[in-house]
Amino acid sequence: MKTDTPQTIHLKDYTPSSHVIEAVELDVRLAPQNTRVSSILSVRPNPKGDASGRTLVLDGENIDLLGISLNGAGLAQGDYELDDTSLTLSNLPDGPFTLTLETACDPQANSTLSGLYRTSDIYCTQCEAEGFRRITYFLDRPDILATYQVRIEARRSDAPVLLSNGNLIASGDIDGTERHFAVWNDPYPKPSYLFAMVAGDLARIADTFTTASGREVALQIYVEQGKEDRCDYAMDALKRSMRWDEEAFGREYDLDIFMIVAVSDFNMGAMENKGLNVFNDKYILARPDTATDADYQNIESIIAHEYFHNWTGNRITCRDWFQLCLKEGLTVFRDQEFSADMRSAAVKRIDDVRLLRSHQFPEDAGPLAHPVRPASYMEINNFYTATVYEKGAELVRMMRTLIGRDTFRRAMDLYFERHDGEAATVEDFVSCMEDASGRSLAQFMSWYGQAGTPELAVNGKYNRHERTYEISITQMCAPTPDQNSKSPFHIPLCLGLVDASGDDTPLVLQGHGPLEGNVVEVTGNTQTFTFESVPERPVPSLNRGFSCPVKLTSNINDEDLLFLMARDTDQFNRWESAQTYIGASLIRDVRRIGAQMPLDDDVNFAEALRTCINDQALEPAFTAWMLSLPSETDIAARIAKDVDPAAVHQAREHMREMIGRLLEPELRATYDRLEGGDAYRPDAEDAGRRALRNTVLSYICAAAGPDLAHSQFSSAVNMTDTMAALGVLAVHDGPERAESLNAFYDAKKDDHLLVDKWLSLNAVAPFPDRIADIRALTEHEAFSLKKPNKVRALVGAFAASNPVCFNSADGSGYRFIADVVLALDAINPQVAARLSAAFKNWRVLEASRRDLARGEIERIKGRKGLSRDTFEIVSKTLQ
Repeated sequence: MKTDTPQTIHLKDYTPSSHVIEAVELDVRLAPQNTRVSSILSVRPNPKGDASGRTLVLDGENIDLLGISLNGAGLAQGDYELDDTSLTLSNLPDGPFTLTLETACDPQANSTLSGLYRTSDIYCTQCEAEGFRRITYFLDRPDILATYQVRIEARRSDAPVLLSNGNLIASGDIDGTERHFAVWNDPYPKPSYLFAMVAGDLARIADTFTTASGREVALQIYVEQGKEDRCDYAMDALKRSMRWDEEAFGREYDLDIFMIVAVSDFNMGAMENKGLNVFNDKYILARPDTATDADYQNIESIIAHEYFHNWTGNRITCRDWFQLCLKEGLTVFRDQEFSADMRSAAVKRIDDVRLLRSHQFPEDAGPLAHPVRPASYMEINNFYTATVYEKGAELVRMMRTLIGRDTFRRAMDLYFERHDGEAATVEDFVSCMEDASGRSLAQFMSWYGQAGTPELAVNGKYNRHERTYEISITQMCAPTPDQNSKSPFHIPLCLGLVDASGDDTPLVLQGHGPLEGNVVEVTGNTQTFTFESVPERPVPSLNRGFSCPVKLTSNINDEDLLFLMARDTDQFNRWESAQTYIGASLIRDVRRIGAQMPLDDDVNFAEALRTCINDQALEPAFTAWMLSLPSETDIAARIAKDVDPAAVHQAREHMREMIGRLLEPELRATYDRLEGGDAYRPDAEDAGRRALRNTVLSYICAAAGPDLAHSQFSSAVNMTDTMAALGVLAVHDGPERAESLNAFYDAKKDDHLLVDKWLSLNAVAPFPDRIADIRALTEHEAFSLKKPNKVRALVGAFAASNPVCFNSADGSGYRFIADVVLALDAINPQVAARLSAAFKNWRVLEASRRDLARGEIERIKGRKGLSRDTFEIVSKTLQ
């Protein structure tokens, strides 16, 4: 785990392994501090690799080698070499051979939660990306695909449930002992990162699913005892995901059983292990009194994501970790499409773009920028990023836009047919798009190899005499680490020309005829597109549906933006026009604050919002998004230089107060109109109604004080309304805040997921003089550095969602995060590294804060024995 000189791994250096492991037999004898693992590996030289030296190097970390034999003959210590990270065997046979290994590990002491660990009396594994090497010595790389047969044994009283991948083929008691066993067989070859094993005292919820071909699949969800009544929605989401994948992509499930296990301590959100998904229990457990609408939506989306991996990630995996976007970006795209079909496509698209802009755009603009397919890494765990996931999904979406929906489906069918059972590359995937469509995507590949967010400058001009509208587009992309200059991207830009009545003008491209799909393809540094037969000056609607992940500027004026906000036929661009307008207004206010000038009300924007609120034909969830303001992080990213976070906060708070004050009658009428009954449903319609009502609540309280939120907290009958009220009270500096938060904790302190919500509510209080109180919560009985969910709930929320305190002018916020990173790095390097990325945009701050942040980053980097996970992040952050 620790290294003084972390080595960089490069994509260009990829070579096939010297050997292939075709079959694995594991015998795991579980014990809290001394688990024994016997592994029998069927190995042969790889004809694609270099086995001329007959040497095999197996990966291994934090395990003890107890014995080793080759074709049944024991090996002495002089027959192999062993160090902290590998086992090397030389003079091996020219043909196939069997290697038998005996190893031991300590699950109880494994605080990294990688490999085999024990937490809350449950044994669990997490092998992606490189955790299997903590269980036994192995070629722990994704291009080694093997079948697995796994025997697990444990004391029945400790672990009555024994689970692994595949189908259960045997189980029973071990005579004369208190132990029992189970044998699982997975007939589909898989990489080691998809191996899973769980054992413990778990409750089971069971159901069945009948596939399109008529096979019955057993469905099972395992949770801690007493939480069975919180699994109904997860099971329903799983069944809907299975049916949707059959209908949308023609993919049917392949095993006899599909299992999900929910655990409370997990480094990730969930893991798609073949046939045995392991979930962070916050993405499984839901009941109206314990989960919010957002929780229900996350459960639906993440269950779909992990299930969809069965084909895009498991049946077809990635050749090496540089191809991570091949499974993750594609599967994010698939789960986004699923959620759009289950709920509102327009609302889902807005939600996805907000996430992209708040997480991925800043990543692209800072020292941690990397291509969707990185060229190098020190620690692969650091590349489970928004760039790989969310931007990777946008690349898939753009290819669908370029070749068309029907052709895209044919291309996906070709991909499954051509590469099933293989470890594939990005080139393999894109080739299927090319072969199905008959067009070259060679230039499009630059999206996979170039970091940064392209910027499009668009200038529109109407010629009344010729009745033409000319759009000139210039693209550029700012330098990023190791990439000072960029070649032009291939960008599909969807657009419309909206006439005075709000209708779309048919797009006829001069010299080409009707524009297919209303999409122009920007491939050069500068291009001009001229549209004919335009009877009146239109207002251009650009990047409809966010057809490309770019930053866009144009010569559209404020009056046109307000027009599009009210009349655009593309719902995404109605919202986008509002965000563009108010984003510019907020930036002007930030500058006025810096110049110590008074702030004025933006009456025009308030009137546009009034029209939107009064339009009851709009979907409530969409109206809620129309009322939303850019986050403080988004505003800072738009300013991008010498940012004063306190001024950003002040400007946004002024805007919230203005909206609440000027629109008070409409807001209160909407709040009263949307009051629901006692029955709670997590469907899109009811969730949208609550979303709008609680958005309205926040504005009313911004202007009138917290009384209405306090009343709602006292009377709420579901967790969505409770958390919305507490969210308002948590950022109010008055006695109601402490009173409500204390009452919530006293009532919910026995539920660890609700305690996480309480920690986050405390973390977001935007009062710099309260940072000491937030720091003190790290000593609270409800907090533990060994539990990733607690760290994310308190410290992660502070760093990501409290920019005022994190960027406190005295540097106390930076010191707090640095102190936690240093303490956490020795316990769980993965979580520590992700937390240290909170500093990634320190260079955009004004000079004083910039110096304070840099000092804390340097303090982290200077710690002796820092993990390579955290070392890589802070080193790059300082570049």
